[in-house]
Amino acid sequence: MDAKSLARAEALLRERNAIDAELAGLMQRPMTSGHLGEWIAAQVFDIELESSAAAEGIDGRFRSGLLHDCSVNVKWYLKREGVLDTTESAILDYYLVLAGPPSGAVSSKGTTRPWCIQAVFLFDARQLRAEQTAQGVRRGVASSVTKQQWAAAEIYPSGTNPRLALTPQQAEQLSQFGL
Repeated sequence: MDAKSLARAEALLRERNAIDAELAGLMQRPMTSGHLGEWIAAQVFDIELESSAAAEGIDGRFRSGLLHDCSVNVKWYLKREGVLDTTESAILDYYLVLAGPPSGAVSSKGTTRPWCIQAVFLFDARQLRAEQTAQGVRRGVASSVTKQQWAAAEIYPSGTNPRLALTPQQAEQLSQFGL
């Protein structure tokens, strides 16, 4: 047994628990990457989150702009691995995906998933569902999304998707979560 490493792990977990408690206080939800991603998205993109975090298929609705009143499902992937957890919800309009750095095709042994946002994507849920159906792609947990679909959906840092143009303030807010 490595007592020194075990003691260090215990100390780090105490620090992490204190940080997680503070973040939970800000969000008023339990601290998970999903809840934190939803909260960050709500702040940056003016989204009214559902009162229950267990709402079926959607996390909230845009309160303003071109997407006013459109429903959204927010995801925060700490690594960008080319997959998206999708739903068959008929009421879902958009997926808003916050993503960390791209994942390389190397072993994950000893690596971390940094808590950062390097890119943001907006997918039209019905369009994506139709494209996946046409391509014979299985939907649900970790459904495959092509590189071309990711590129077309990007709203940050490059605004290739015209459906949601970021203001300079939104771009600045997102840049604060970079590495």
